[in-house]
Parts: sequence; C-alpha cells; structure tokens
Amino acid sequence: MTRRKLKTLVGAANVVAAANDDAPGKGIAHAVELAKIAEREKITGLFTADLLQADPAGLAGTTGSQDPLIVLAALSQATSQIGLIATVSTSWQHPYTLARLIGTLDHVSAGRAGWNAVTSSVGEENFGDTPLPSPQERYARATEFIDVFNALFDANDRDAVQRSDSGSIRIDPARLHAINHRGDYFQVAGPLNVPPPPQGRPVQFQAGQSDAGVTLGARYAEVIYTSQPTLSAAKRFVSDVQARARRFGREQNLPLIMNSFHSIIGDSDADVARRLREKHERIDYQQGRLRLADMLGGEIELNTLPLDQPLPSFLIPDLAQVNRRQGRASIFREFALQGLTLRELIIKAEETGHWFVAGTPESLADAIQARYQAGVLDVISLHGLGQPDQQDRLLNGLLPELRKRGLLDEDYQGHDFRSSLELAARPDSH
Repeated sequence: MTRRKLKTLVGAANVVAAANDDAPGKGIAHAVELAKIAEREKITGLFTADLLQADPAGLAGTTGSQDPLIVLAALSQATSQIGLIATVSTSWQHPYTLARLIGTLDHVSAGRAGWNAVTSSVGEENFGDTPLPSPQERYARATEFIDVFNALFDANDRDAVQRSDSGSIRIDPARLHAINHRGDYFQVAGPLNVPPPPQGRPVQFQAGQSDAGVTLGARYAEVIYTSQPTLSAAKRFVSDVQARARRFGREQNLPLIMNSFHSIIGDSDADVARRLREKHERIDYQQGRLRLADMLGGEIELNTLPLDQPLPSFLIPDLAQVNRRQGRASIFREFALQGLTLRELIIKAEETGHWFVAGTPESLADAIQARYQAGVLDVISLHGLGQPDQQDRLLNGLLPELRKRGLLDEDYQGHDFRSSLELAARPDSH
C-alpha cells in the first residue's frame, strides 16, 4: 500500500478587534486573507489553539484568545477546501454542547470540521471554585467525554434528513436515537438534534503527552498532536503510541502523528546564523526564567540561579508531583537531566519544547524528510504564515522544496477534510 503523503497545517489567525473604530472588520479581513493564502497553497488544514484565561505573565499563550469555533465558522465562508480544527477543553466544555457546535461547523463548512481534545492545565478559576483536578481525573473525564461525543453522532441515522417532492427539508425524528448515557461525569439522554454532518463524525485530534494523555490519544485520536524535539524522541513516542493503539484494536496506521515544527528560515547559512543570533539577543532572560519554571510544572524558583550552570538536581521535577503541563515538564526534565545550562534551557523554552530547526529551505526539508521517512511524521504544523520576515520563505522556499521532493500533495484529496487526510469514512451504526 502506498503511504499517504505528508499533510500540512498552519495556525489560523487570531481575529483581534480593529484598534481604530473607523476600521471595522480589519481583524477578520486579515484572518480571511491568510486563510485564502493557505488554501491557495494547498495547506491541508487551519489549526487553532485556545486559552481560557487571561495570563498576565504571558506564559501560557496569547491573552485575549477568541473562541476558535466562531473564528473557524467565519473562515469557512471564505474558503472551500481547507480543514478547520478547533482546540476544545474536555475539562471545561460539555459533550452535548460541543457535539452541536462541531456538528454545525461541519455543516456550514461542507464537511471540513475537526476538533482537538485537550484536558487543560489552566483556567479552572473561571469554571467554579474547585482546584484544578489531577491529571488522572482530567483524563478520566476526557475519556467519558469523547465516548459521549462519538455516541451522539453514531446513534443517528445518516438519512435522518429527508427532502420532500416539493423541495422542503425536514428531519425525521424517528431516525434520531437516544444514547441514554449515565456515567461518572455526564448524564446525556440524547438524541443529538443536529442533522448528521457531512463527514459522519468530525475528525478527531488529540493533544497530551503525559502517560494518560498518550493512552487517550492511542485509544481515540485520528491525529495525535505531539511535541517531540528530536528524532530519537519521536521514534520512542511513536513506537509507544502504536503499541497502545494496537491494544485498543486500532487500525495499524492510526493515529496519524502530527508534530509542530518551529523554524527560522534563512536564505543562506550565514543568513540563518544571523537570524538565530538576533533571536537569542532578543530573549528577556528574566521572563525566560518564569517561562522555564512554567515548563517544569510551575512550582520552582529560578530567579537566583546563574545562567551558565546546569539546574541543581533538587529543582528537576518529579513528574508524579506535577499537576500542570505534565507532558511539557517531561520534555524539559529530560533536557535538564542532559546537563543543559539554565541559559540553554531558557532558549529551548522559547519554543516551549517543540521541534525547532534553523536553516535554509533545503536543510529544513532534509529534517522534515528524515522524520517522514522514519515513519514518525504524518502531519506537520508549519510556522511562518503571517510573519512578515518568514512568510515568503515558507511559501516560496520551504513548501516548493517539499513538493519538489514529492512529500506533499499537489492538490486536495477528495471533497472533505477526512478525505484530505486520507482517513476512512466513519461507518454508519444503523
């Protein structure tokens, strides 16, 4: 069987409000422009992160993130083929509500919806007065959440929508079925009252690198989003995911492996070295200490440590004691155990533990091709779109180089997002 080609994602632009009252729509116009560029370049999908709190220290992400489902619904009307993936917290959302939202997005986009399940490590202050649940409880809730979400879609007959001879459309309620779920976290009778969406069930992404997170992804994800900074780490991760997926009876090629690729693209080796040096010169090392502490679980003090010495062993976290960002803490724990200095760790924290390469389009393509050929990369999230000094090098340097090597599709595959990813259609349950 011929292996599918590498699939590509880029971040969907955050639709911030226009700064000037006399420029309404400026934010959405910019987001639409970038979405159209991505579709013209045959990028497989637009991926959105989400943040459910305002983070004054700027450690967890962009303060003021807007709801990804509304942004993607807007972008769906300016595009026709590119996939639309919204990150959603299973800790702070409800599966019935989400099924209605994602199902509706699949309809308004003509079959291009996907969602990325995360359990969230921040934001609990906005959803009640209880502390952040343990990773074990968050993933137990996520497991039940996805079971309910899937059951709601699978229970309804695909032909529930009927068209009369006069052309009017009605939903036959007899073809919508209850699920009568009663579990530890949710009581959902159903049926889902959204007509069966074009894809049957929207594409399932999942992000989470703790042990429980990997198990969840191996069990449910069609695409698992991971941060593997090195090829050797990626090989270990994929081997583990595949072994767990087989124990759940999954198909051999599922889940697909998605890695976020952070990069600096330069025109020559000298240009790359200059850009990398300037990037390092811009680092605020005091802020970097806070960011690194957050990457290590958030409970350590780094302010008085010298930059050019390794972390003392007593500051390297025990993962069993980490409640927030356990997967990220695992990556930085490994870096610290390798003896990296505080300065080197802060530099790596700038990329939050993601795979990072600085190089020319050719050398970046070499790195991507090596992972693809090693069987540890199916979907890659590319950075640079919307960045003035990198967009041209992405669109006219890296992407053409990957196409020249035969790694990317020349056009969209099929008529919906599931087809573009070359995933099987979801089977009907009736």
